[in-house]
Amino acid sequence: MKRMINKLAISVGFLVAGLLLPCSSVYAAEHVKVGYLPVTGHAKFFVAKEQGLFAKEGIDAELVEFINSADGLAAVRAGKVDVGAFGTTAPLVHIAQGADLKVIGGIMGEDASIITKPETAPKIKSIADLKGKKIATVRLATGDAVLRGALRNSGINWKTDVEIFELKNPPAVMEAVKSGQVDAGVTWGPHDVTAEKEGLSVVIRSRSLEPGHPCCRLVITDENYQKRKDLWVRFIKALLRAEKFAQQDQQATLDAIGRYVKLDRAINEKAYYHGYLDQSTDPNVKGVKEFWKTMQHCEFVKSQKDISPHIDATFYDKALKDLEKENPADPFWKDLRKTFVARNL
Repeated sequence: MKRMINKLAISVGFLVAGLLLPCSSVYAAEHVKVGYLPVTGHAKFFVAKEQGLFAKEGIDAELVEFINSADGLAAVRAGKVDVGAFGTTAPLVHIAQGADLKVIGGIMGEDASIITKPETAPKIKSIADLKGKKIATVRLATGDAVLRGALRNSGINWKTDVEIFELKNPPAVMEAVKSGQVDAGVTWGPHDVTAEKEGLSVVIRSRSLEPGHPCCRLVITDENYQKRKDLWVRFIKALLRAEKFAQQDQQATLDAIGRYVKLDRAINEKAYYHGYLDQSTDPNVKGVKEFWKTMQHCEFVKSQKDISPHIDATFYDKALKDLEKENPADPFWKDLRKTFVARNL
């Protein structure tokens, strides 16, 4: 009888101890497959994974690499990954084709650039100077749509006045430029830094063509949107924590980037901290709507549907409110709130 009482006491002790532990310690973390591109702009994914910020929110994140946005979005639609950040062009093209996708946040903005050989650079001072040129882009990349919109705004028909070659990834674009197969190419960080290191020239930045334009957006299917709403609030909270961490600890952030972007550390540092990258996690509803108009005007998409039902800023709003409550005096969260109001309301 005494032994049975002791066993019962031990069992009760373990139960009480279990109840006092955080939920993430008692229950298995929710597994989430996250699609990413091996670029510095996706650093928040890497930081959230390596610094345990996903785990802090009860998320077991599996990072899945893709070499371009087109392949990544196809994987999102097929259910091979649960969430991904694959440009702004790619998700909007899929939505135009009838896909049930939701934009719920962002990973980066701006950052694209046009590169040439140094001897060609003096001849391309503006987008109008690309008339008659051969241009390499990455299929469904954000910079591709920005380019076509800027060409149209300059009175250049991108279907007839230039030759556009859609390649697989930024390294392929760089090789096409270096070999002289094309006159110019569209790429983004850290590949713009690599291009300069290899002797190429950056002649135009996308921020000068469409200031403040969004790039990689967090995208999920409508099914994932409906079934896992609590998850996406926690997911974005992890990214917001990563956004703050990246500002506070550059060396640890570069360590995280280096595990996924296999380039020289100095290149990654310049691209992420000294380049032309908007690092915001904000969904930027206004920016996405404006980008949609750009795609319509330059005839990148034929659809005239309203894009609004496919953008939802509520998960981000809730995640930010939770973090504001944790530390109401923190100016970092206050600044993000101001940005949210300006970009989304």
